[in-house]
Amino acid sequence: MKPNYRDIAQLDAALQGGLVVSCQPVDNGPLDDDDTVVRLAQAAVEGGARALRIEGARRLARVRAQLGVPLIGIVKRDLAHFPVRITPSLEDVDALLDAGADVIAVDATLRARPCPVQDLLARIHAGGAIAMADCASLEEGLAANALGFEIVGTTLSGYTGTEVPELPDYALLAALTRQLPRVMAEGRYNTPQQVRQAGELGAWAVTVGTAITRTEVITGWFRDGLVQAHAHASPPR
Repeated sequence: MKPNYRDIAQLDAALQGGLVVSCQPVDNGPLDDDDTVVRLAQAAVEGGARALRIEGARRLARVRAQLGVPLIGIVKRDLAHFPVRITPSLEDVDALLDAGADVIAVDATLRARPCPVQDLLARIHAGGAIAMADCASLEEGLAANALGFEIVGTTLSGYTGTEVPELPDYALLAALTRQLPRVMAEGRYNTPQQVRQAGELGAWAVTVGTAITRTEVITGWFRDGLVQAHAHASPPR
């Protein structure tokens, strides 16, 4: 029988302790293409990812047609009068439900938004899917859990201010895992060692995106390493 990952017990069995790969190429880059995203998703699953995070209903539907792993769906929008970007509207939720998302993630930060987070949550549950809250603080994570979100992520920690930190927010992860059953470690997890540390801190699962699916960014990291090495090297004699 085909698994039903909209059932929380089956999702737990499939994903707890596992890796999620976020297949979101650099916007307008050479990999920002529907077929490429499907291939990135297939490669991630072959490499051991237990679930995928996919942006956009059209792309999620394409991945759903090819893969049977749990899919976390989001829609990103740049809104003129609101800072929230991740699945901000009921229409976005409906599109992801129709596309086959098992889990739908929304911005659950305590910021101005076009649609109350409670309404987004209700629509996700009415559609039979599991709800994930992308948060930036302990207060937001606890509030989201109290509302009924099954999964709370550290996704937006460091992204609601002006300067993005270099390292993951281990302190927030540890604080959330002490109080909540399903905490997704997400946000700047760029090395196997960081993912291992998240697991040791009690993360239910860990999402990695940039370090796996954004080739331009990864290449830049290596280039910068060489630039720095040459900058500090002794001049030839």
